[in-house]
Amino acid sequence: MPYMRQSELEARAGADSVARAIGGRVRHGRNSRGWTLDQLAERSGVSRRMLVSIEQGSANPSIATLLLISDALGIGLPALVDMDRSPWLRVTRTGRAPVLWRGKFGGQAVLVAGTEPPDVTELWDWTLGPGESHSSPAHAAGTRELLLVLDGQVEVRAGQHAEILATGDSASFAGDLPHGYVNASSAQVARFALTVFEPGVGPGSRSEATDV
Repeated sequence: MPYMRQSELEARAGADSVARAIGGRVRHGRNSRGWTLDQLAERSGVSRRMLVSIEQGSANPSIATLLLISDALGIGLPALVDMDRSPWLRVTRTGRAPVLWRGKFGGQAVLVAGTEPPDVTELWDWTLGPGESHSSPAHAAGTRELLLVLDGQVEVRAGQHAEILATGDSASFAGDLPHGYVNASSAQVARFALTVFEPGVGPGSRSEATDV
């Protein structure tokens, strides 16, 4: 195995822990409904092979894939990945929130908080390294997103529209269109807070394409 820095080892260990937790929740949700893997695959649109890998904790599924599975199970993304399930007050300490996307240049998407279905709100902490971007397929009808740039500049794309936001700028846009976030800087890291509101989460509520 090539040499890895301590920070890289810790990141890998954290990713493995999240993958195992997600796999266990997917398996529990499927079994509690009496579904086979084939039935969950049919309901979610995620391949059986991918579902097997996720339940085993050996896959690194995209955010879009996790959304399809969580909606098919009717639980919403936060419930699928949240490590703290306290019903009254949920506190996520620094470094404990699940990282659900990692970019090639140091970027990451961290789901720091979320609410229960049927109307799910997600709070994300996003970082994009220099030259990094992330694209998302359209979410369910009625999904809205709110974005606040904390550092650097972020180009927000929603459908055919695009705007460059500087530090302190904010935007709201439709999440039920293909959308994405771009850091066009060649030197500066960009960071932004993102809130996603998804109404009516549950089986059959999503219609977006996915990158499974």
